[in-house]
Amino acid sequence: MSKVVVISITGEDGLWVADLDAGTVIPLDPPASSKLKEVADLRKSGTSIVKGVNFAVVVKSEKEAASGHYEG
Repeated sequence: MSKVVVISITGEDGLWVADLDAGTVIPLDPPASSKLKEVADLRKSGTSIVKGVNFAVVVKSEKEAASGHYEG
């Protein structure tokens, strides 16, 4: 099973790659002619794309997530 996630948050311009095994998150600039770029551009119009993710929530801080506050 893959343990790498490409993410973006509403209101942010960029994409990020989270490598769960390495514990890292780095910016991602998809190649201009790639399918990932096409899909990433859809989010600019408000489209949400989810594939292979069964839980995701945006919170204001790590502390809020750890305390169970998921109201974002």
